[in-house]
Order: sequence, then C-alpha cells, then structure tokens
Amino acid sequence: MLLYEAEAKTLTPSALVDDLPVPPDDYTSCVVLGVEAKAHEVDSLISRHAIGWALDRMPAVDRAVLRVATYELMERPDVPTAVVLSEAVELAGEYSTEESGRFVNGVLASVAAEVRAS
Repeated sequence: MLLYEAEAKTLTPSALVDDLPVPPDDYTSCVVLGVEAKAHEVDSLISRHAIGWALDRMPAVDRAVLRVATYELMERPDVPTAVVLSEAVELAGEYSTEESGRFVNGVLASVAAEVRAS
C-alpha cells in the first residue's frame, strides 16, 4: 500500500508517487492523492467511528486501509459499498493483526452508513 509506505518513509503520498520508478495506475493515483487532499475529512470520519481508538494508536496497516476505504466510500460511488468493505477487511486480515479484519469492518460499516445513507 502506497499510503503505508509513505507513512513509513515520512513522505507525503504525492511525494512518494512522484518518486516511484514506475507511475501507479490511474485509479491508484486517484485514490492515494485523493486521500492526501481530503486527509482532514477522511481522518475525522475514521476518528468519529473508531470508538475508543485514536488514529495514532492504530496499527499503521489498519490506518492505511481505513483511509483508502473511507476515501472510496466518500468519493467513489462507482465502487459498491460491499466491495470497499470486503477488500479492506481482506487486506487488514492478511497484513495486520488477528483482530484487524473485524475492527476495520466495524469502523467502515459505520462510516458507510453515514456517507452513503440514502
């Protein structure tokens, strides 16, 4: 995940993208740069729905996954909610802690209920 890499290297996402030897595909660039552009709104949504968890106390992978998925829920109505949640849970479950999949699912279900409410 580029957001995880940017955080680990203490770079902005746009600086990381600019330094890549091969540019990412258009969708990836859109999401990574969109998360950066809407960082305050994305982090605010996550913080409101991650009851009892401060962003800086979350595992870095969870934080990156939540940011990407929250951005997609906010700004990419072309991506179905179920797909956003499923992919985020899968990534968190595979690359983070044993409890991360459930945690990410709970936070994102709550975010989705707010931002994609009809």
